Amino acid sequence: MKMTQEQLTALCQIAEAAGREVMAVYAQNFAGWQKDDASPLTEADLRADRVIREGLEMHFPGVFILSEESVSNGGGAADTFFLVDPLDGTKEFLKRNDEFTVNIALVHRGQAIVGVVLAPALGELFYAARGLGAWMRGGQAQDVRTLQAAPCSTGQPLRVMGSRSHGGDELAAWLSSLPHEHTFIAAGSSLKFCRIAAGQADLYPRFGPTSQWDTAAAQCVLEVAGGAVVNFSGEPLQYGLDRPILNPAFMAVGDRALIAGAIQWQRAK
Repeated sequence: MKMTQEQLTALCQIAEAAGREVMAVYAQNFAGWQKDDASPLTEADLRADRVIREGLEMHFPGVFILSEESVSNGGGAADTFFLVDPLDGTKEFLKRNDEFTVNIALVHRGQAIVGVVLAPALGELFYAARGLGAWMRGGQAQDVRTLQAAPCSTGQPLRVMGSRSHGGDELAAWLSSLPHEHTFIAAGSSLKFCRIAAGQADLYPRFGPTSQWDTAAAQCVLEVAGGAVVNFSGEPLQYGLDRPILNPAFMAVGDRALIAGAIQWQRAK
């Protein structure tokens, strides 16, 4: 399955429409509540979800949609579907630190082949499609640049990304086992993948739970930019309606040469 540039532009426009809904709520005094799994939910999640669903149904009729907040009626084809997180980083949204994203991915045969990640409060849009390329757009429409993950710099500290809201003892133990000097960069939501895709960081290890919709769009952006997202056996994260919603532990890297060493560090812990 291939995506055209016009279709990718349409997906970006859908994400931006959802981003406007998110920012309309962000500008107000809003409340959050908990879902059954204790994860946070706000009006912004629901409004963005509705806009994305309406946009996808208009531009891509008949393609199944699995969102964090809703699911298409009827059974979906297991090999091609949209995977959506209408507001990734709801905790960051509630903290008002601007590091939350709108995420739309198209999955085909287990692989995220298209990804759009919008950080509406930061005015940053990341988008990619296999066979087309990966780009970042800043605050101005003409401010577009190609994304290219950076190789690790010899003799420089490893730039490790981590979550602002998740981490814990396992991440701390893993970082303490690194045989290289490193700096730690905290960020929220799927922005961590995008920072690596933009060459601003090297590695993002994740041990806590994440769901398919948390990672698919940003994984596509990073992979098309030259990086990788793999589990600790070195296999790329896979997606599917017939697969568990929760991802295994994984690492995102800009330089694929890091994968073998990171697996060794994990096994040696």
